[in-house]
Amino acid sequence: MRISTRSRLRAGLALAAASTLAMATAAQAQDAPAEEEGEEIVVTGFRASLDAALNVKRDSVSSVDAIVAEDIAKFPDQNLAESLQRIPGISIQRDGGEGRAITVRGLGAQFTRVRVNGMETVATSTDGAAANRDRAFDFNVFASELFSSIVVHKTAEPSLDEGSLGAVVDLNTGNPLGGKTGFTFALSGQGSYNDLSENVGPRVAGLISWKSPSGTFGASVSAAYSKGDTLELGNNSVRWAQARFDQVNGVNCFTTANSGGTYIPSAGCDAASLAFHPRIPRYGQIEHRRERLGVTGSVQWSPTEATKVSIDGLYSRFKEDREEQWGEVLLRSNERSINLSNYTIDSTNTMVAGTLNDAWVRTEHYLRKSQTEFYQLGGTWDQDVGENFRFTLMGGFSKSDADIPVETTFVYDDRDAQNYRFDYTNSRHPILTFGTSVTDPANFQLAEIRDRPSNVTNKFQTAQLRTEWDVAEGFTVKAGGVYRRFEFDSVAYTRDTVVCGNGGVDRILGTVTCSPTSAFGPAAIYGLPVTAGRSDLFTLGNAGQPSGTTTQWLVPNIDATAAYTNLYSRVPTLDAGNNRAVSETVKGGYLQFDAKGSLFGLDYAFNGGVRYARTEQTSSGLSSGAPVTVDRTYEDWLPSFNLALFPHKDIVIRAAMANVLTRPTLGNLTPGGSVDGFNYRVTFGNPFLDPFRATAYDLGIEWYFAPQSIASVAVFKKDIQSFPVAVVRNGTFASTGLPTSIIPASSPAAINPEGQVWTITSIGNGTGAELKGIELSVQAPFKFLPGFLSNFGAIANATFVDSTAVYTVAGPSVVSGGGNISTTREGTLFGLSKKAFNGTLYYEDKKFSARVSVSYRGPYVDQNSGTGNVFEGYNASTNIDASIRYRLTENIELSVEGVNLTDDYRDRYTDLDANRNYEYNHFGRTILFGARFKM
Repeated sequence: MRISTRSRLRAGLALAAASTLAMATAAQAQDAPAEEEGEEIVVTGFRASLDAALNVKRDSVSSVDAIVAEDIAKFPDQNLAESLQRIPGISIQRDGGEGRAITVRGLGAQFTRVRVNGMETVATSTDGAAANRDRAFDFNVFASELFSSIVVHKTAEPSLDEGSLGAVVDLNTGNPLGGKTGFTFALSGQGSYNDLSENVGPRVAGLISWKSPSGTFGASVSAAYSKGDTLELGNNSVRWAQARFDQVNGVNCFTTANSGGTYIPSAGCDAASLAFHPRIPRYGQIEHRRERLGVTGSVQWSPTEATKVSIDGLYSRFKEDREEQWGEVLLRSNERSINLSNYTIDSTNTMVAGTLNDAWVRTEHYLRKSQTEFYQLGGTWDQDVGENFRFTLMGGFSKSDADIPVETTFVYDDRDAQNYRFDYTNSRHPILTFGTSVTDPANFQLAEIRDRPSNVTNKFQTAQLRTEWDVAEGFTVKAGGVYRRFEFDSVAYTRDTVVCGNGGVDRILGTVTCSPTSAFGPAAIYGLPVTAGRSDLFTLGNAGQPSGTTTQWLVPNIDATAAYTNLYSRVPTLDAGNNRAVSETVKGGYLQFDAKGSLFGLDYAFNGGVRYARTEQTSSGLSSGAPVTVDRTYEDWLPSFNLALFPHKDIVIRAAMANVLTRPTLGNLTPGGSVDGFNYRVTFGNPFLDPFRATAYDLGIEWYFAPQSIASVAVFKKDIQSFPVAVVRNGTFASTGLPTSIIPASSPAAINPEGQVWTITSIGNGTGAELKGIELSVQAPFKFLPGFLSNFGAIANATFVDSTAVYTVAGPSVVSGGGNISTTREGTLFGLSKKAFNGTLYYEDKKFSARVSVSYRGPYVDQNSGTGNVFEGYNASTNIDASIRYRLTENIELSVEGVNLTDDYRDRYTDLDANRNYEYNHFGRTILFGARFKM
């Protein structure tokens, strides 16, 4: 039987089915035969899944890696992203304790394209500090139980969809014709316990599948549901900044206290103003309440061996409520009225300790309700026409609708608090002590009110025709055409309000004037009165805080305060910077030549050719409050080739070269500017940005030295010719040409737009970057050991990557009161960890299996920073997971699994050189226990 085009579209699933592993179809569906010294042996369970994954890798001409589920609800990890991190060259980024996005060979999530059942798509979630408004794929939208295999294409080929500098990831669901005849049923149930939240949530998955006795018709439905509650506890500085204080160690720094006047230079005032102090030092708690529902369906009809028709559907709903409660001091933009004493500045010019008087003590209560609904429907017709020609016709659509109906923040302020002390001597475990009561309502006023509802919708429509013609033995010509339309639409609103001086609240009710009295009663100084009835007393749990840290404070009650202020009755206004849209229509095709044979006694396999893509792009947004639409078109010819040499039956040498591209970041394409009135930053988009274009090189060798075993090494390099970079300058808000009406109403800049110098950033086409690295991998069962030790095995890999890119950054002020200095800085590509390691030790016999996995990701720069810090990112992280399973009967299996067993902290920093503490949070350990039944 020839390898048809559908094997290229759904390679992992087809090969897994060929290994009789996919979709958990019965006992015989677990067993994959192998030959060793002429004797047939049976490989089952986890080892069988590893064996099937190696078959995918070994049989491919290009460089691929795969993960295959050994059975329904038995994917190797609880999250697709967490499974992907086991593959050499892949690291993940976590949000709320779960894997969310991936980095492949040092290139971030926006450089990776994801296909579900062969069709490109984008799934967007809001399970982080901010919604994803980019091309990155959020893997946490889907329950891992819905998928039977993942295939990662690390090198390009003409027949593979373009758009990736990093990788193309195929997620594959049902394949009912690959199973046994008749009915198949499987069901699993687990309880998930988190030791920080002390919550137990359900996790269930099931499958029902049927294949006709003739093998011509099959149908399957699978579903998965989970619900859980996890906590995130720790501290956050919200970056570090330079600013002049009102008074330093009793010496006045201005001729007039608190505001106005002129600066009086002195050694103490100058040193304090040039040192970096925490902007909003705080401890707090973030609660993540998540619920996932996923359903897949597949119908397949194969009336003859030459014809196969498949219809696949996928629905997923991911709901998350994120609730935050913080106790903090708002130094940001308020230093002018704060007196500083007893401070310490370390060798990195970081103010690690200080006492504050007249401080803005603040408590916050934040609630975001979000829901992502994803659905996809696709159809595929595979047809053999005669002996030498075949085609695949495929089409479908997908939609990801990420909605945030509520994103509310209420703020209590005490703006003349005394004797607040911060001490970052132990930088990741600071002592933060409030000198005045933060549990007494009389000390606070309701000062800020925010609500920011929004929606991000991504849509794909795809139609493809793929053909294959066997011209001669060992030589095939492939050609095809593609039409793909992508639509991105972001809509955002604000109900942000700063309560006026003298307690005026008219802005809440819709006017712009402030008055000394209101319908809420007597006027206050700067806010609305606080009562115990509209407040909650928050107690901080285990956030890693040292003794002496304040652990109780009052926060607004969300429901009571919303009702008191009529917040949700207020008419929302457009958030100009986040109201934008991008649509892309791609028309193209490819011509590919596949060959295999022997040359001078050396077996080889080859594919190569060219892919053409014409991109018609439309970008829309608000510029100076008015709608603007920009159209552009560009074309790309993308040649590529892959060569596999077989000097020995167990050795494969691979080489590849390709021109590749990733289309520009969606946020950077927006016409006009977005405004951050808290940090006095304006960012302008550029709808004429060029795509990221690169030439990629790959060379590797694989040694399959025993059954289920491999040792491999691969070196790779990417020369990135075009790389958008930020262009930074300082100036007044008036110099931007933007109206003051688009400044968020709750920000300090809304009251005083020219209160300080603004950082103004635009995006331009840069000069490029370079990336190079090496992957090392080994996998083997320990069959050479005696007795029960032969049931052990191990998987290990390491990736070393380096890159160079030149960025424009806004560095620290060097003169008291001066602005940030714009300069260039060479660094790595954002999201690139220079070192990553993964290892799994497993044991498996007929009844019992166990696995322990360790994943290490080295530090990496995440993005440009602000307020004079140069870059920000994450320090190294290590995660340890484990799993134990016991087969009680042929049909029943019990399991216990542990995730993040060492309770690793997420360590985020700002400023690459000083490594200042941005946030240091942990999420606790998660234990899953359950049972699984199949028949």
